[in-house]
Amino acid sequence: MLSKNSEMDDVIPFEFYLSQNYPNPFRDKTIIKYCIGYKTRVKLTILDAKGEVIETLVDEEKKPGTYEIEFSASTCHSRESRNLSEGNYFYRLEAGDYVSEKKIVLE
Repeated sequence: MLSKNSEMDDVIPFEFYLSQNYPNPFRDKTIIKYCIGYKTRVKLTILDAKGEVIETLVDEEKKPGTYEIEFSASTCHSRESRNLSEGNYFYRLEAGDYVSEKKIVLE
């Protein structure tokens, strides 16, 4: 859920939330959007079907807000190239006591 902050005229989340990636399924790139309800350490990881970490997209303290990040099947966040095979993957958001995981499909 979101609340409106009249001083900043921005939408500020007061809960944690992990959205379904878009597009899903995807071919090369997809966007993952998430909300942080209070300042805390945030970790966003991509996992394979076995639960092994493929990549950590975020691992840092974040202020309350709504964030989005791009995930690419062909390029790591560090710009190194890779070649993920088609199939099911997962992404997990850990922030404070909040943990959520969603399925992502690479075609």
